[in-house]
Amino acid sequence: MPIQAVSRPLALAVSLALVPLAAQAGSDDFTEALEMDFDLRELAPVSITGTRNDIREIPGSAHLVSRDEIEAAGYGDPHRMLRSIPGVYIQEEEGFGLFPNISIRGSRSERARRITMMEDGVLIAPAPYAAPAAYHVPTAMRMERIEVLKGAGGIQHGPYTTGGSLNMVSTPVPESRTARAQFMLGSDGGRRHQAMIGDSGDNLGFMLEAVDAGSDGFRRLDRAQRRGPNMAESDTGFDLRDVVGKLRWEPRNGDRHHSLELKFARSTREANETYLGLTQDDFGRHPFRRYAGSQLDQINTEHEQLSLRHHIELGDANLTTTVYNNDFSRNWYKLHDVWDGQGNPDFVGISAVLANPTEHSAELAWIRGEGGDARGKVRANNREYYSRGVQTVYQTWFDAAGWSHQLEAGLRYHQDEEDRLQWEDVYRMENFAMTRVLPGSEPGAVHGVPGSTTNRVTQADALAVHVQNRLRRGNWTLIPGLRYEDITIERTDFQAGEDPDRGVITGEREGEFSVFIPGFGAIYQLNPELNAFFGIHRGFAPTGASPDVDEEKSTNYEAGIRFVRNGVQLELIGFLTAFDNLVGTCTAASGGGCEVGDVFQAGEVDVFGLEAMLRYDLADVMDLGISLPLEVAYTYTNTELKSSFESDFSEWGDVSRGDELPHIPAHQLNLALRAVANDWQFRFAANYVDETRSVAGSGSIPANQTVDARWLFDVSGEYALNSSVRAFASVENLFDETYVSARSPAGARVGLPRTAWAGMRLEF
Repeated sequence: MPIQAVSRPLALAVSLALVPLAAQAGSDDFTEALEMDFDLRELAPVSITGTRNDIREIPGSAHLVSRDEIEAAGYGDPHRMLRSIPGVYIQEEEGFGLFPNISIRGSRSERARRITMMEDGVLIAPAPYAAPAAYHVPTAMRMERIEVLKGAGGIQHGPYTTGGSLNMVSTPVPESRTARAQFMLGSDGGRRHQAMIGDSGDNLGFMLEAVDAGSDGFRRLDRAQRRGPNMAESDTGFDLRDVVGKLRWEPRNGDRHHSLELKFARSTREANETYLGLTQDDFGRHPFRRYAGSQLDQINTEHEQLSLRHHIELGDANLTTTVYNNDFSRNWYKLHDVWDGQGNPDFVGISAVLANPTEHSAELAWIRGEGGDARGKVRANNREYYSRGVQTVYQTWFDAAGWSHQLEAGLRYHQDEEDRLQWEDVYRMENFAMTRVLPGSEPGAVHGVPGSTTNRVTQADALAVHVQNRLRRGNWTLIPGLRYEDITIERTDFQAGEDPDRGVITGEREGEFSVFIPGFGAIYQLNPELNAFFGIHRGFAPTGASPDVDEEKSTNYEAGIRFVRNGVQLELIGFLTAFDNLVGTCTAASGGGCEVGDVFQAGEVDVFGLEAMLRYDLADVMDLGISLPLEVAYTYTNTELKSSFESDFSEWGDVSRGDELPHIPAHQLNLALRAVANDWQFRFAANYVDETRSVAGSGSIPANQTVDARWLFDVSGEYALNSSVRAFASVENLFDETYVSARSPAGARVGLPRTAWAGMRLEF
């Protein structure tokens, strides 16, 4: 049965089951619910940071966003959730965070392909080694917490160690009967519905969760045509549905505590999204416009995850072993290029058309729906992936040679694959409506057979080992560590055209990487409230099946202080990411202009920055009878390319020594203030991001390469109607700021406008 047929009734059924329970819920007040900390007994095997107290023992930058914080803000977009973490940069795209572009300390942001992304400590990108672009990211609104780990303390996690790791921890199996639900409606037909129920008995426990979310979209198609009987004419939004189930067996007898947990998750997404933005002039006139040429653009994805995790405590040691399998499929049918209809068919990429509208006036006219002799080509980016493996982590505590030791050793064997079987169709434009041109009926009309455009398979096989020891004596904590990655990535190209069965191999290539990744960190406790730390580690990223391209390498330094006293938490960190070889991969999402899959090298690049974070409850100095937690996060970043070169990679272009990297703002600031009473709370947040350039350069940024600086303000509030039912409302982008949020994949893109939400929450 299709997931669409299951998830909505399931969410409704779970939610209805909660209603009678609400009347029986206890009388714990609102502030007690907000102040509850995590029970890490179940989260420990899947967490990479531990509690906020544990973060003090990490020789580097580590942060988490808790469920309490996620719910207080009411966000569904992971980009917005990550704003509170310094050193994390976001490149917006479609306004909903469906396809996150995340950078950490200068790593490339495009599809978060240069950070290690995990769910419950398991690699979650579609094919983390062979094709790491994050076209699937777990639904953030169902997470128990989101963790970011940077620096030398994070080499346990890989393969991408330059920027750091992002781990999304899903809802655990509760220790006792627990249930909650959320029903929320918003602007532009928005909805965020969620329901969870779980319980544990003597030996068995379970958790079942469902999410149904979506929007009609905030961009407006030119004279939109109906796609189907149940779809709004101007629908540029998305539909998302998740179902997650966990079953845990945890025997209570015996000398050793151990547990076995089976997890199943399935997610489907349908988004009427496009790579097509606007020209600079059209953005100035109507920033929320969607060109007629994008009317058929739509991506459909399906993801299934199955994992089995065993955890056993062995006295002064524990062992966690996880077997996992992820299957993912997606087909993004979207406008790829346009031909002006003159002479021999010569199609021009949409990025080039929007960058040079005068030169490509006929192609732009077709995109705007004006018809003529021009033709547009729509590509079906049809791909299937798997990611599977087994990983085990052993931890033990002991004393030796006058030091206390916490030793961790891990092993992972992993396989993944990306299978591309793509095709293209040609369309004419008549009165703002696209009509497919039959193959062979005119010049340039291609045959839309799977594999006729791209027909290839990329596979990866990887063995990873890590060892890290945490040594403590007196005021010193030393953390040496070593990671080893042995990776083989193979790409096989098959004959494009009439060979969907792949009988003819047209090319093969292989990339092999065998690298040691050392790291060392140190913490010195200056007094009970203040410590100083330092870290250095090797950054690494594999570069695919490209035998003539070196892996991405860097040396990463950081030093900082942490201060904690009477509810005040202050952190100041300086960092330097010194790339020996920064690598970029050509993709359609990066703007095209090159052969998709080609790898480019920029050589040495320095990324220097300062991260600052403050958390403080203002109620300690203001006797108002309520809690006033304040959180401030600031990041300063300076980037510098150390050599001059010419590149076909659109993000770099012609580079001069001293140029800045694209998509890295010099300044970021996030402020969040909450007022929390017994039965209500209010949250105000302000976020500033400096202007950035979309192409490497220096000096003033050309108008057609500027991603706007902007202040965004969000507010939210909650009121407890009784001990288990709360009313919620929020407004994102309160002052309706209109700004260029990105210029890739193609053209100027607008950020999310003012969006209001209101709903109810049940929790007990």
